[in-house]
Amino acid sequence: MRGADERTGAMFSYVSLEERVPADHPLRAVRRITDRALERLSPRFGTLYVNFGRPSIAPEKLLRALLLQALYTIRSERQLMEQLDFNLLFRWFVGLGIDEAVWAPTTFTKNRDRLLDGDIATAFFEAVLIHADTARLLSHEHFTVDGTLLEAWASHKSFKPRDTPPDPPAGGNASVDFRGQRRANATHQSTTDPDARLYKKGVGRPAQLAYGGHLLMENRSGLIVNACVLPADGFGERDAALVMTEAVPGGGRVTLGMDKGYDYPAFVDELRQMTVTPHVAQNTTNRRSAIDRRTTRHPGYAVSQRKRKLVEQAFGWMKTVGGLRKLRHRGGRLVSWIFTFSAAAYNIVRLRRLLPAVA
Repeated sequence: MRGADERTGAMFSYVSLEERVPADHPLRAVRRITDRALERLSPRFGTLYVNFGRPSIAPEKLLRALLLQALYTIRSERQLMEQLDFNLLFRWFVGLGIDEAVWAPTTFTKNRDRLLDGDIATAFFEAVLIHADTARLLSHEHFTVDGTLLEAWASHKSFKPRDTPPDPPAGGNASVDFRGQRRANATHQSTTDPDARLYKKGVGRPAQLAYGGHLLMENRSGLIVNACVLPADGFGERDAALVMTEAVPGGGRVTLGMDKGYDYPAFVDELRQMTVTPHVAQNTTNRRSAIDRRTTRHPGYAVSQRKRKLVEQAFGWMKTVGGLRKLRHRGGRLVSWIFTFSAAAYNIVRLRRLLPAVA
């Protein structure tokens, strides 16, 4: 018998959000890992708010919403609020009831900036790592470091001489002709994002306003253990490698896998003085490599060279799924916050597979 095509609105719903989400849905495992990390941050959240006034967005709900934005490649916070308004799965994950009102995008952004002042992204990232370390998933001896360019939310038209007064407001997209001009970071600056730097990755590659995103990965499970954003100046990769390696706990000898872009004698010598074994890919193009048989003869060197390619998966996920191929935020501090939070989201996705299933 053919069913009737009728639209009857019901006043009450007798099925809860918890019952609507399948027991084997991937977000259930993500929610468990996220909630465990947020429990560790609860005392820290209390220091960001006063004990009077109108209640703001709960920081736990705000972080869960930002995590959904990274997991589902939602382009803007306005679209995120639209999804929360009608998507029951998103409401369940964030912790909103069916009848609860969704926040205004501007209110959501202002509350996110409060978490920026409290450096909550780093704290959340570390809380997720504690969960992985408790489950014995982290290596404390073998690591990989690498960097990538993050295209800034600024155009070449905004890259102007530093002593140029700001243009008067005008309608439309004004044409700017900078052909034949010599432009450099020492004399020019973006008026849209002053922290971005003009950088050219190689011969034949276009110059672009960008930041340098850097990751330190442990080799056992391929989890990110440190993340930072530095100016794109050609030296940031080696500087970030030294800073992030110094932060490795334990103080014992460790190995550090890297591509041939790190094959510089001064950098390799500095790592060895830090009791770090540099498992750097040899760069023999027009020069002699700083890595010799003292390093390459050990079987661990070949293992590091295989494992170091896992960091490219992290960069690929953060740029495609996480939406960092072209940044949506301006300013080095906010870009660093979002980059660290995206690294935490990537770790949660990996932990969903690595941790044993919990009923």
